[in-house]
Amino acid sequence: MDHKFYCKFIKPDPLLDSFVENIGMFHNPGDEAKDVVILPDGRVDLFFMRSGSGPFRVFLIGLETEPEQRSIPPDTIAFAVSFRPLAVEYILHTSIAVLLNSGKNLSDDFWNLNEQDLKSLEIFTEKITEKIRKLLPASVDERKLNLFKLIYVSNGEMSVKELSEKTGWSSRQINRYFNQQFGLSLKAYCNILRFRASLGHIAEGKLFPELNFTDQTHFIKEIKKFSGVPPKELSKNKNDRFILLSVLKQK
Repeated sequence: MDHKFYCKFIKPDPLLDSFVENIGMFHNPGDEAKDVVILPDGRVDLFFMRSGSGPFRVFLIGLETEPEQRSIPPDTIAFAVSFRPLAVEYILHTSIAVLLNSGKNLSDDFWNLNEQDLKSLEIFTEKITEKIRKLLPASVDERKLNLFKLIYVSNGEMSVKELSEKTGWSSRQINRYFNQQFGLSLKAYCNILRFRASLGHIAEGKLFPELNFTDQTHFIKEIKKFSGVPPKELSKNKNDRFILLSVLKQK
């Protein structure tokens, strides 16, 4: 039996693309805890996790603005839905402002998933896709749809002013929406997406800014702010502790 830590993520059904970025799982089958660093990635994660012979626990993780050290217990398996922020309002019907850099436990029967639905990533994906399809809204505010499309396409590099002009939505209203729903400003969220885009370059060994950073010093400062280490150390990814970077290197 392979006792190595394992993770896998797949793209969702295209119908869910506005709300779900990916669906995945990780498994620590060994008898030792796995120390990892969770990096800010602009996603909201819904986890179904079990350690040992205990029951599955369900919890929701809000947006992160800083790296977080976590220890994954031995004999742990977890399945996750990584939502785009738009899903907070239209699928989860809540606000996650109070969950910035934190999370909360949900009821064990959330979305009525049972043990049989959590046997494999394929089964989990099928069940989750079916559930979210039923929750898809009849309509979505076009300003919000366009806003997030522009943010993603530009890797967070569009200014708040430009995003406001292109969506016909005032920057004041946008920031009120972001702070009330997600607990941070639009600019702060865009900086997270620029950092995440930079991880793709770092995974390829590019340790100089490929995006719109002022200079190398600014680039290093931003990478260290969101990862806790400079680009060179992040690229080494000793012991695969930066899971997000490990996934990018697999592509």
